This record gives sequence, C-alpha cells and structure tokens, in this order.
Amino acid sequence: MKKLLLLIAFLISQVTTRAALAQSYEADVIVYGGTCAAVTAAVQVVKSGKTVLVVSPDKHLGGLSSGGLGFTDTGNKSVIGGLAREFYHRVYLHYDKPEGWHWQKKEEYGNKGQGTVAMDGAERTMWIFEPHVAEQVFEDFVKENNIKIYRGEWLDRGKSGVQKSNGRITSFKTLSGKTFKGKMFIDATYEGDLMAAAGVKYHVGREANSVYNEEWNGIQAGVFQHRHYFAKNISPYKVEGDPKSGLLPYVTAEKIGKNGEGDHKIQAYCFRMCLSSHPDNRIPFAKPAGYDPGKYALLARVYKAGWTETFDKYDPIPNRKTDTNNHGPFSTDFIGQNYDYPDATYERRKQIIKEHELYQKGLMYFLANDAAVPADVRAKVGEWGLPKDEFKDNGGWPHQIYVREARRMLGKSVMTENETLGKKAVEQSVGMGSYSLDAHNAQRYVKEDGFVQNEGDIGVHPKTPYGISYGSIIPKKAECENLLVPVCVSASHIAYGSIRMEPVFMILGQSAATAAVQAIDGKVAVQDVDYGKLKEQLLKDKQKLEL
Repeated sequence: MKKLLLLIAFLISQVTTRAALAQSYEADVIVYGGTCAAVTAAVQVVKSGKTVLVVSPDKHLGGLSSGGLGFTDTGNKSVIGGLAREFYHRVYLHYDKPEGWHWQKKEEYGNKGQGTVAMDGAERTMWIFEPHVAEQVFEDFVKENNIKIYRGEWLDRGKSGVQKSNGRITSFKTLSGKTFKGKMFIDATYEGDLMAAAGVKYHVGREANSVYNEEWNGIQAGVFQHRHYFAKNISPYKVEGDPKSGLLPYVTAEKIGKNGEGDHKIQAYCFRMCLSSHPDNRIPFAKPAGYDPGKYALLARVYKAGWTETFDKYDPIPNRKTDTNNHGPFSTDFIGQNYDYPDATYERRKQIIKEHELYQKGLMYFLANDAAVPADVRAKVGEWGLPKDEFKDNGGWPHQIYVREARRMLGKSVMTENETLGKKAVEQSVGMGSYSLDAHNAQRYVKEDGFVQNEGDIGVHPKTPYGISYGSIIPKKAECENLLVPVCVSASHIAYGSIRMEPVFMILGQSAATAAVQAIDGKVAVQDVDYGKLKEQLLKDKQKLEL
C-alpha cells in the first residue's frame, strides 16, 4: 500500500511538473505591453536575429496610436526615423489607394496635420489616420515578422510575480499562471508595472523646480499657455457666490501650494474619442448609466459666460471622422480624478477607467441634449456620434484611455527641461524628441478671490529637436541589469510632457530592442552596452540621433 501511494504521488508530481512546463515560455527578449513601443521593439528584435515574445495585457495592439489618437503629435517630423517612419509610410500607402476612402472622397478631406500636412506626398508619409488603420499596420508588422503575442496576459504584481537573480530578471508570471523566461526584458507599458515589480525606483507626480533646477515643473498657478483655463470669473459653488452651499462636482477644496513646489498630482487623462459625422456611420450619444446633469453645472456656467470654443479640437481625420481632444476650461480631461492610477491595483485602475468613460459619455450627452448648452452647439454636437466602424467590439468607444503620465523611472540618467530646451547637452542619444513640453491640467481649485481656476497646463516649445539619452531608458545597474524602459522613461514631469508622444515611443522601443540584442551578444548588462556600436546600428536602421 505504501509503495502504491508513493507511486501515485510520483505520478502526480510528474503531471504537475509537465503542466508547469507547458505554461512556461522562453525567448531571448520578452516584451511586456501592447503599445506602439512594444510592437516596434518586437519587430527590431526579430530583424536582429533574436527570438522575442510579446506579453500584452491588451487585446488590441498599438495603445493610443490605434486607440483614437490619430491626429499625431509630430513636432518636427524630420527627426522621426526607423520603424516609426515606416509606420507612417504604411499609413500613407493605405490612404493613397481609392479603397482607403469609404465615407468621403480623398479630395474632400483636405490636408491638415499638426504642424505639418496630413499626407506628405514627397516623403510618402501620412501623419493623420483612423484607429483601425493604425491597428492593422501594427498587426501587419506582427504577422510579417512571425511575432508571437500572448494577449490578455496581466503581470502578477505580487511579491513572487517577478523572479530575479544576481541583479537580473530571470522570469515573470502572469495572473493566468504562465511564466515567461528571457535574457532581456523590455517594459513597454504606459504604467511601468514590470519596472516597478522588478524593484526599479521611479517617481509619480510633479517634482519641485529645485530638484532638477527647472522652471516649468511643479505647481504653475496663473500660468496659461493654452486656452484650457477659466478666462472669466466663474463661481465654483452650488449657489453662485455662496461658499456655504458647497462646491460643484470636480472642484477640489484643497488649498493650492506655492508655484514651483512639487506634489503628488499628475496631468489629467481622457479618452481620445473618434467621432463620425456621416449619418450612415454614426451612433448617437446615449445617456450613460448614472447620468447626472448636475455634474456638468460648471460647464453650463462657462457657456452662460459666453464661451464659444466647443469644437476647436475636433481635429479632422480621414472619412468624416475626428480625433476629439480636450479643449477649454471644462472638457474631456477628467481633472484630478487619476492621482492614484499609476500605483493602483488592476481592480482600482478598471474603476478609474470606467469613471472616466462615464464622465466623458455623460459630457457628450449633456452637450447634445441639455438646455443649458446653447442651441447652436447642441445642434452641431448632434451631427456627430461614435463611429460604427471603429472599436466594433466596444460600441465605438476607444479601448485605451490616454495615460498621459504614470510612473517615471529614476534611471541611469534623467531627462529634464534643461536637456529638452537645449540648455544642457545630451550624451548617448538613442532617438529624438521635438514636441512642446506639453502638460495638461493637474487640478481645479478655488482661488483666494472665490472663483474657480485650473492649474498645470503648460506648453513650452523647444527651439530645436533634442536627443534622448540612452541612460534615460535603462535603470541604475544596481537595480536591474537586463531591463529597458522605452515608455515610462527616466524624465522629470515637465520633460516627459515632450517625450511622451507616440512617434517617440516607437523610436525608443526600437532603440531599446537594439540595445537588448547587443547586450545579449556582448554578454553584458544593458548599462555596459558599447554606445559606439549601438549608435552605429541605430543609424544603419535609419534612426535619427542628432541634427
């Protein structure tokens, strides 16, 4: 009997071992994330002759690039090279064909881009596009390079989720029980979950200006560099002018700090809605669950004061659609409702995302139906709706919230406004940025005079494009030797406001992968990669590293 029990125990252990092995996957490089940076990183690994696996929490690839942000924040497009430029070339090829134009004729579209033309025939690039077109380009990249994607796989952020040995990640687990082993790891998420779980230090919130000798970081009350502020005196109280009546929704009672001081606050998130004006491709704005028009009372007062800029960021993309972004003092940005998102549990993040969705859907319903909205605005909003042919599995609603900023690594080096504005030289460039230092509002508060105001909206333009240092995409060596972080890069809050653009993420994803491959070949830590060799390969792959 004893021998039989031992035999049964042995057989059970063998079955368990085999099951565990069946759930274990291995490659030279493991990429965690489904963003545009994740895709370009994976493509580059394959092109470099190494094996790669992409472990993506997301079902859809591309992050914001395929999630509604079709009016690309290009900055100076001449510094966008490599696989990023290939992406925009493929978008061009799609719209260069008659079948790319379903809901309008090509000549009806116009050619408006952000700081550039939308379709550049000379360069054969297109910078403005529909979400499903971008997603298809990413899927084509994956298919052509035979990249294995594990979708819907969420990192186990518990104590045993990431395994390390001698300062290196050896593997990580996902909540489904799968284990992924690799020589090198790339965290290409907007949140930096793998980075954090691996014990790499990071920062959340705005640093004081004194930390990095900056001017535009920290609290910036009274600084208005876009039109996203209350230009006229608006009462924040339920009964106008009566503090005892209590504050209207989405206004904080917290006293504001001094300008230049740091805080825990982060710039606001929103969904970049893709809207359609074609009657046959339009889903009318519906009343969302829990809709309360009182939540938008502050906006009603803005209209009452004469505000007329409702449609200033209905930016046109092909086929009678828009990339609709935040604009004005009270808009799609859900100011102050995301502070805990970066470090939150998956459950809490889902709750925050749902709150943003309901807020924004309620806003659109309010604009289309409430008598407090001017009749001409209501009528015009009624001409728009969610597109039937986008985000089909989600009722026309984007699958990715705009995480403008979450964790930011405290890496080998830190990009600050001094580097982005050309005050300090950048060593070991692995890509370039050029967009303005662009931070959205971080809080809505009551001024000492009793009126409401927003704070945190900054837009400072670099004089020239700038390099992004290799040290900003790798941790300190003592923290991890085989991890690269091309999205939650090592940058101050305000410098990240420029770096955080989708073309830059594609660029840094490709560069991170090149470095990972060279670290494998050289059998060295990512911190010890020979920059001369790295630069040579990046230039060979048509990356832009300096003017």
